Amino acid sequence: MVKFICKNKNMIIGERVFIASTFLERLKGLMFDRSLGESFDGMLIKQCNSIHTFFMNYNIDVLFLNKNLKVIKIIRGIKPWRMTKVYFSANQVLELKGGSLSSNIVEGDLLEEICIS
Repeated sequence: MVKFICKNKNMIIGERVFIASTFLERLKGLMFDRSLGESFDGMLIKQCNSIHTFFMNYNIDVLFLNKNLKVIKIIRGIKPWRMTKVYFSANQVLELKGGSLSSNIVEGDLLEEICIS
């Protein structure tokens, strides 16, 4: 579990973010979950530059990040049964509960990952 903050704005993005690093964790993602926020408030998917929301039951806010945790693209409130395009400069995706991402966070911001467990 990790915590994400926006370095240049000193804002918390996610308090308890699960890192999906194995093939099975990345494959399942948030599919079939009833809600986001009970055991963790976000998911980081490594080695990823495009997502889908098939079989999901709620909206999510999505940040596409490069290897330095710079925000490449933000999609707020993406609904179930959608796909994003491929963002070739991104290599990981941070998924958060829909509506939880502050409007102060913009593309180009730099995030920091802090290990909490």
